[in-house]
Amino acid sequence: MTQILVRQARRLLGTLRVPGDKSISHRAALVGALASGPSEVSGFLEAEDCLNTLRALEALGVEVTRKEPGCYRIHGAGAPGFQEPDSVLDCGNSGTSARLLLGLLAGQGFWSILTGDASLRRRPMERVTRPLREMGATVVGRQDGSRLPLAIRGTRPLRGGHHRLAVASAQVKSALLLAGLAADAPLTVEEPEPSRDHTERMLVGFGAPLVRDGRRVTLFPGAELKGQRLHVPGDFSSAAFFLVAACLVPDSEVTLPGVGMNPSRTGLLDVLREMGADVRASELTSEAEPTATLTARTSRLRGVRVGGALIPRLIDELPILAVAAAVAEGVTEVSGAHELRVKESDRISTLTSELSRLGAQIEEREDGFRIRGSAQLVGASVNSHGDHRIAMALVVAGLGATGATVVEDTACVATSFPEFASTLQMLAGDACVTTGP
Repeated sequence: MTQILVRQARRLLGTLRVPGDKSISHRAALVGALASGPSEVSGFLEAEDCLNTLRALEALGVEVTRKEPGCYRIHGAGAPGFQEPDSVLDCGNSGTSARLLLGLLAGQGFWSILTGDASLRRRPMERVTRPLREMGATVVGRQDGSRLPLAIRGTRPLRGGHHRLAVASAQVKSALLLAGLAADAPLTVEEPEPSRDHTERMLVGFGAPLVRDGRRVTLFPGAELKGQRLHVPGDFSSAAFFLVAACLVPDSEVTLPGVGMNPSRTGLLDVLREMGADVRASELTSEAEPTATLTARTSRLRGVRVGGALIPRLIDELPILAVAAAVAEGVTEVSGAHELRVKESDRISTLTSELSRLGAQIEEREDGFRIRGSAQLVGASVNSHGDHRIAMALVVAGLGATGATVVEDTACVATSFPEFASTLQMLAGDACVTTGP
């Protein structure tokens, strides 16, 4: 178990590039593997979650070559070209790896077994496995095939059709779309609210016939995907920690170039601006995955209400939003975020318990939380519960807390941002962020 010691920061100043987007890195590897011919991916996130996806693809016979840091050549096997793995595919802590691999493997005519760490083995998989069974795949495993380890035997062709998701989920939608590439008829996925659309954008870029219509996306099977050259933008979810930190710490200004600005991901920007944050975007590009330079400065924040269609656009940023809410003036209420209960930890319960230790006035709700802000946070010993986003949010909270804050169980940060502590320390310019065993 590792820990990060945080002391109150005087200021945060500097310019930095955040690592490549985790969601897009996963998808670039998986869609590249399904394509014919080579794909060149730069900006790939070399964190444990995405590396687990690459290892799984190699076990399926895909040739993966690391050309230099963050740059990979993936020689696609083509849709039916994978080989049966001779060992269990270990997804580690990565729910994206597990769910999207299930979709990919649903169209392969052999058995595969997937597992993960203790946290991932607790996370629900039924929302993926049930529709994949309806499409014709065989899935067996713990709790009636709803928990890892899972064994899946695919078939080709799968059945197309119309699937209505009870909860907006980019992972479930993406798994079904990947399976839909092996279907005998069009596949439509309908969500209650639109979730992030990286998979749709990438499939179109690789040549898949796909139509988006509000909350519906329809994939037409049969087209051959072609290998592409693509660059992964900076991860907005990683940038979020520095945006909020700059808002909270006095005399701060932090600039983040090349951050992904996909509208399905940037709900936190809308909320921070409503809270009064001085966060500005410049140099906006118009690529399939647009980017911008984001600059955040010390700000006086006020409480807001967050819910409805906004939740899928900032579901991963809610832990750091809770930190901003703890020091904002007035009340912040988050509702409609029950999905937080089934992340790497129960993030509603974890945020409530750990931010309370720092002096935040936070009340747990079934589908969110209520925070009365204007608190002066006070250093304490807190625990990430093995959740990387909770760990990083607590470190940022410690920057604004009096005294010392010790965040326990921070090895999990390596799943998405291995250099997080050292990057934050660079911005602080003094020894306010240190790591230990």
